[in-house]
Amino acid sequence: AGSVSSDLPLAAMSGVQPPLGRGAPCSRCRGPCPGFEPHSWRKICKWCKCSQEDHSLSSDADDDRKIGRLLSDSKYATLTARVKGGDGVRIYKRNRMIITNPIVSRKDPTFDTITYEWAPPGLTQKLAIQYMELIPKEMQPVAGTQGALFRRRQLLRQLPLHDQDPAQCRGLAPGDAALMDAFVKAYKAEALGVGEVALPGQAGGAKEGGERQRPPEPNGAVDTAATQRVSDGSRPVPPTLPLQTQRGNAMT
Repeated sequence: AGSVSSDLPLAAMSGVQPPLGRGAPCSRCRGPCPGFEPHSWRKICKWCKCSQEDHSLSSDADDDRKIGRLLSDSKYATLTARVKGGDGVRIYKRNRMIITNPIVSRKDPTFDTITYEWAPPGLTQKLAIQYMELIPKEMQPVAGTQGALFRRRQLLRQLPLHDQDPAQCRGLAPGDAALMDAFVKAYKAEALGVGEVALPGQAGGAKEGGERQRPPEPNGAVDTAATQRVSDGSRPVPPTLPLQTQRGNAMT
């Protein structure tokens, strides 16, 4: 038997955060670096010249805030929640999955617990587990593993703040900032997609009796070139983030 836990508590999340990763120790230098200090224009540390990824990465709250910013003001805003006292800031309602299995081989009953830092919402636990098993083990977002670190690295690479917020860009003229605002609104309206996870024959595009079935509502999984459906018979793309996609091509 297992249990599923979804939606992180919002009370501990603040709408105002310091610069991402600032002061975090470097895992490559292991000593000389006093802590991550962003370079003025390069994606490296000002002190040790190592990449931001070599320093301690963002927190769950940082990740959920970045995805929430991406999905806000779009038709997928229902996958986000407003932060109390955050001046309208929205965060991603991340779905975690906790699997608890009894170990019966021992005299005293014990349990083996696996926590996935992310799982597609809106699925039965059985289908969610099937989905995870199709992902290479080293990429499965299990808490405390390299797979969870891989997901966080992907978020850091593919959702930079300056792709969504003109205020995070350096040297933009007022006219350029207005153009960027318009571009962000356009890709949220026309190119942003949230995919689905389905078994073979149960995807939204399946036909029955010669008529196209009505596509199901998005369940919060990631839209990618493979649409992350189990139904295509191939290994799904790792669940790293909601991508900005257009006909399956990532824009980030």
